[in-house]
Amino acid sequence: MKVRKAVIPVAGLGTRFLPATKAIPKEMLTIVDRPTIQYIVEEVVASGIEQIVLVTSAGKEAIENHFDYDYQLDTVLKEKNKIALCEELRHISNLIDVISVRQKKPLGLGHAIWTTRDVIGKEPFVVLLGDDLVLSDKPCCQQMLDLYDEVNESIVAIQRVPAEEINRYGIVEGEPYKERTFKVNRMVEKPALGSTDSNMAIIGRYILLPDIFDILSDTPPGHGGEIQLTDALLTLSKKRTMYAYEFQGTRFDAGDKLGYLKAIIAYAFRHPALAQDFKRHIKKIAADL
Repeated sequence: MKVRKAVIPVAGLGTRFLPATKAIPKEMLTIVDRPTIQYIVEEVVASGIEQIVLVTSAGKEAIENHFDYDYQLDTVLKEKNKIALCEELRHISNLIDVISVRQKKPLGLGHAIWTTRDVIGKEPFVVLLGDDLVLSDKPCCQQMLDLYDEVNESIVAIQRVPAEEINRYGIVEGEPYKERTFKVNRMVEKPALGSTDSNMAIIGRYILLPDIFDILSDTPPGHGGEIQLTDALLTLSKKRTMYAYEFQGTRFDAGDKLGYLKAIIAYAFRHPALAQDFKRHIKKIAADL
């Protein structure tokens, strides 16, 4: 079955970025000239997905508004003859159909995905985390969809991380299937240092079968007292084959302050209007250090 829908959980409080996120959703913090969430949505659109389900919470209305049509703003821009900007904002509102589902309690990523069960139904779907940006020539989501067309099973995106960082991620252990692809044997959420030989960390891209919803319904709270998606994925991997895909591209944790700054520089270097001037500025700063 074709993957038509994507789930983007945006209900988190953004505590890693306080005080900036006290009144502004973390997903609306800008990378150069657009909010982080727009890059995620554009990746989905470029991968051929037809519908997005946002998992929201109180105070996240700005995200929905960003992808809505603003008649008043559109009128003002036209009156000022700012046609190019007007067309860009219309493009944003026409990107894709967006549905919102409210996560009423902060019970973890697994619970956030479970809340979309009635919208997703019996279809496979993509999950993209709003903190994770992947800069690549071919969208990370599309890379995974290409693999899904071959295997028709659940897939998690992975990257290699230093040994001292494995306790910050869900970790996959598996055996090679083909280039950059592994069959999952075991998954563990934020393992203690030295408890696994694997350095394959799960990042915020997944393709999941609808079987995951029944498993999430029976998954007890795990690490941090939350319903962990990794725990449910481990259960699913014991019932049917699951794959881990080492994507091509560079991932930035835009929910982390240092990762956010790295993302700004990387995306600015690729910006069609700003790249050259910005590169010269960075070189000047580096020379003066």
